[in-house]
Amino acid sequence: MTLQANPIVEHASLAGGGSVTVWVGVPDDSYVAASERTSVDVQLREGDDVLASVTTVLEPGQESEARQLAREVRAAIEAERIPLTAAALEPFADRFR
Repeated sequence: MTLQANPIVEHASLAGGGSVTVWVGVPDDSYVAASERTSVDVQLREGDDVLASVTTVLEPGQESEARQLAREVRAAIEAERIPLTAAALEPFADRFR
């Protein structure tokens, strides 16, 4: 299995109530065939809305690393160490695991 078919999903509880979804996977792109998509993104989602999205250094087959990334981002959000922005996700996305 790869992140193309099975993205990693973690739910982060927000201090003020509510939650966001931390999603790590290969995003859909109608302009590129599914078999040719290799970019792995980390996204923060609230319902159907994407609040922030950053491309990572991960490859589609790196599921355990993606799970680790999602857990790290969730923990940072829940500890209120980062805001819900793409700029805040970049240090997580750029680090090899």
